Amino acid sequence: MGPDRFGGGRVPVLRDDRREPLRAQRDPLAGDSGRARSNRDERKRWRKQTWLGRFVSTYGWRAYALPVLVVLTVVVVYQTITGTSVPPVPEEEGPVQGPPTIGVASTAIVGAPPKGLTAFDANLPTGILPDGGPFTPAGARTWHIVPGTTPQVGQGTEKVFTYTVEVEDGIDTTTFGGDDGFARMVSETLANPKSWTHNPQLAFVRVDAGSGVEPDFRVSLTSPMTVRDGCGYDIPLEASCYNPAFEGQPRVFVNEARWVRGAVPFQGDVGSYRQYLINHEVGHAVGYQRHEQCAANGELAPVMMQQTFSTSNNDAARFDPGTVTPDGKTCRFNPWPYPIA
Repeated sequence: MGPDRFGGGRVPVLRDDRREPLRAQRDPLAGDSGRARSNRDERKRWRKQTWLGRFVSTYGWRAYALPVLVVLTVVVVYQTITGTSVPPVPEEEGPVQGPPTIGVASTAIVGAPPKGLTAFDANLPTGILPDGGPFTPAGARTWHIVPGTTPQVGQGTEKVFTYTVEVEDGIDTTTFGGDDGFARMVSETLANPKSWTHNPQLAFVRVDAGSGVEPDFRVSLTSPMTVRDGCGYDIPLEASCYNPAFEGQPRVFVNEARWVRGAVPFQGDVGSYRQYLINHEVGHAVGYQRHEQCAANGELAPVMMQQTFSTSNNDAARFDPGTVTPDGKTCRFNPWPYPIA
């Protein structure tokens, strides 16, 4: 083959594409050049994102789950090494109604039979005062403070209650240990670990006239006729109560008739009933404002149940139909807020 065929005898030189880099196609609208292009907009957005944003974009919902799994893993490893575990939820004990409303401002009488109950059966035997020793029907309607103080009992993380022990003038206390015997029963009951100080929120300090302290409440042994002034007598039964504003002073009224004779439905000895009476009425004073009913047949009655009138919900509903539901349940007597402490 002659050289003239290639024009001027010049032989074309073949280019070796491998010696030059590939160049991007200039026309963005042109067809496929044979090489897949990356999306520039996406790459720009990727570069602008923070490391956290790129992490979430890459892993989606797993980005949120991974930190939680890491924390749980650390907790499990720690518990395995130390032998500890998450503490179980404690079973509720004591008053069903929950923590007391400490310091609540109120003038309402708490603990007496409800007013306006017209369907009360006066012959219902459980509320009648039983036979027993003598008591003073009517005192002087004034009180004297029994001398004596006690150190603080209980932690009192929320409130340290101060109280006095008082006896109505005109009451003869010689048949049950005198004034000191009554005061000792009050103080020893409140100091018992099965009483209210089992709750670390509460503490008690007994003060007297020489302490120079205005008490938070006064535990007052009172004759039945004076109790009717302080608690009301809409239902003709001997009751005790807490009156937060009796003549300007918070007073726990302990009915002497009940102190001497107890109550039919309580079915325990008089000493246990007196412990119940103190715990129940002081319970109102520290913030347990309502009554309770028997929770399960055969169990110990809640201390805030009106055990003076009944430990049966069917009977109690006749005294307090607004609070108690007649469901056939009957509890056993119980003088303590925390009987298993």
